Amino acid sequence: MIDLGQMEMDVIELSSEVANFINDEVKNFDKSKIEHKNSPNNLVSYVDKEAEKKLVKALRLILPGAGFLAEEGTSSEGSNEYRWIIDPLDGTTNFTHGLPPYAVSIGLSKKDKIVLGVVHEVSKMECFSATVDGPASCNGEEIHVADTPSLNEGLLATGFPYYHFDKRDEYLSIIKTFLELTHGVRRMGSAATDLAYVACGRMDGFFEYNLNPWDVAAGSLIVERAGGKVSDFKGGSNFLYGGEICAAGAIQPEMVEVIKRHWGYS
Repeated sequence: MIDLGQMEMDVIELSSEVANFINDEVKNFDKSKIEHKNSPNNLVSYVDKEAEKKLVKALRLILPGAGFLAEEGTSSEGSNEYRWIIDPLDGTTNFTHGLPPYAVSIGLSKKDKIVLGVVHEVSKMECFSATVDGPASCNGEEIHVADTPSLNEGLLATGFPYYHFDKRDEYLSIIKTFLELTHGVRRMGSAATDLAYVACGRMDGFFEYNLNPWDVAAGSLIVERAGGKVSDFKGGSNFLYGGEICAAGAIQPEMVEVIKRHWGYS
């Protein structure tokens, strides 16, 4: 039996160390070392890769035998039921332009159920965390989703895909509807941070598609433990590996209904 509470503290400390490394690098970042992955606007840097190495090395000590699923290629099944799902630098494009936010995201799954999540937003040095049996917090203070009662009082966050644009028109129609129904839609460039901001009530809801497990693993648990609801675009539970997520407080069902109508699920 692992001690999730102690592990949360260990991962928070680790995320702070890696965030400090990223903060040091942003001051003298060498843009000539930017690489492109599967599209011209999907970037990776030596900072992403080095941050991942630091995370993997430390997490192997925190929970020996656990597997890994990480954005920059670390992948293994491990020898037990646990797996770390990590994004060493969520918001790389922001980072390479010196534009916050960008975050370290660390989730731990047990048989594909997230049991621990830490999102460390680097520019403000805010660390959001939760375990499956504990409250959500930011820098040690308990947090909760906003109590916004209706969609027309909400401020939403979203993101845009780097590739797979076949659903572009449907997605833009969703955004158009939300622009008409809410206080606005923001695009900050880091899904992990978007989810953390929903968890602490700064944003009322977040939706996006074409995401990967490392984008949402940690943040989705933090939202849930802060009193929110997380689903895929159908309102179901396939948001970790399904590439679609809608997270919010009380307005989450309203959001799902709008998304379903435009996405072809209703």
